[in-house]
Amino acid sequence: MENNTEMIEFILMGLTDDPHLQVPLFLVFLFIYLITLIENGGMMVIIYSDFHLHTPMYFFLSNLSFVDLGYSLAIVSKMVAVQSGSKVISYNRCAAQFFFVGSDTVEYYLLASMAYDPHAAVYRPLHYSTTMTAGVCALLTIGSYVCGFLNASVHTADAFRLYFCGSNEINHFFCDMPPLLALSCSNTCISKLVVYFAVSFNVFFTLLVILISYLFIYIVIQRMRSAEGRKKAFSTCVSHLTAVSIFYGPIIFMYLHPSSSQSMDTDKIASVFYSVVIPMLNPLIYSLRNKEVKNTVWKILNKLYPHSLSVNRM
Repeated sequence: MENNTEMIEFILMGLTDDPHLQVPLFLVFLFIYLITLIENGGMMVIIYSDFHLHTPMYFFLSNLSFVDLGYSLAIVSKMVAVQSGSKVISYNRCAAQFFFVGSDTVEYYLLASMAYDPHAAVYRPLHYSTTMTAGVCALLTIGSYVCGFLNASVHTADAFRLYFCGSNEINHFFCDMPPLLALSCSNTCISKLVVYFAVSFNVFFTLLVILISYLFIYIVIQRMRSAEGRKKAFSTCVSHLTAVSIFYGPIIFMYLHPSSSQSMDTDKIASVFYSVVIPMLNPLIYSLRNKEVKNTVWKILNKLYPHSLSVNRM
């Protein structure tokens, strides 16, 4: 108990201790951080400002951008600071950061909810307006946040009940469960079981919902006689399928593979992908193939710079 109360701060070791890589990594992650803030904040503004985008899919997408924005503010901002040399993080801030890491479960359930939307549109198109009502969308979104915050609360309470009586150096660039458990002098068997059970359930349950939704979509698409109809139905799912594919892989690898001291560096690389790269990629994935988003962006830019854009367009 005495050693636990004396642990008032941790030291984040970052991605690497190679001094030659500190400045390049700082610049790279600062660039990614700023782009992530602009993209996700811009996506929320775009969806809010255009009533044509006030649909279930864009409602879920705006919440996805909100989660990614908060995640970047909590995780990537400190990562940039670590690469600049500010490696110390207080005990309380580490716990708060850990809570945000646990709340990424919100994104699992949002992606599952987003899979239900094209399922309703393709499988029962005539009943879509009565199926995906504002109330249903609100319940799915609230449920996603509740599941995420419950998951974060359980993991945070479990991790920070442990005693940290040895080194305070976290071999990571943020406060995550595996490196924190490695520092504890308590028995961490129960904590590891809690992590594996919770992550396994959240990942595979939401992934099962997504797979079942797309199974029904695939069956409907195969029954379509028109090649143009099949192409149009499939194109509505491409962005979401891409986001799901790049999101779940690193998560499954990070938390469910057998842990070892040699795997910590590999874990950090996987963490970079799901905590830094994916929040930056999500807005791009959903906007590059989307004419409605592009048209809204053009309208906003045209209002801000009417003369220059009209000249360029000519």
